[in-house]
Amino acid sequence: MKISKMAIFLGLVPAMLFTSCATIIHGSKQSINISSTPAMANIWIDGMQYGQTPAVVKLARQDTHIVQIELEGYHTYQMHLTKEVSGWVFGNIAFGGIFGLAIDAITGSIYRLTPEQIHANMCQHNMSATTKGNDSYVAVVLEVDPSWQKIGQLETN
Repeated sequence: MKISKMAIFLGLVPAMLFTSCATIIHGSKQSINISSTPAMANIWIDGMQYGQTPAVVKLARQDTHIVQIELEGYHTYQMHLTKEVSGWVFGNIAFGGIFGLAIDAITGSIYRLTPEQIHANMCQHNMSATTKGNDSYVAVVLEVDPSWQKIGQLETN
């Protein structure tokens, strides 16, 4: 019995696909949760508009991305999503071998994007804020609103 080249090819393709752990487990795109305070800010990723916050967007794992969140009257928030090697690569090395690793590399499935969630605390144009540590925020007011009530003052030593 003679086996054609096409039959061999059709037999190898599924075998190669099923040895690519990362492609099977999480695919070539990753869901990223994007939110903001206040909500309804415009989401721009790599120069293309993706709707408004809150949203879940699916992005290619093989690329780095620049996320911008814009809202009129507020400073633009910008975040870089970077790619890191996924732990599923080690599954390929153990079980899938070179074929699985090659397929995951071609599809970009060997990567995971980080951070997986973005929350933008939008600052009005008259304020500037930075994050310090995990939960601490420092805000500097550039213009005082006359309706505000003073509750304290920092003093130097």
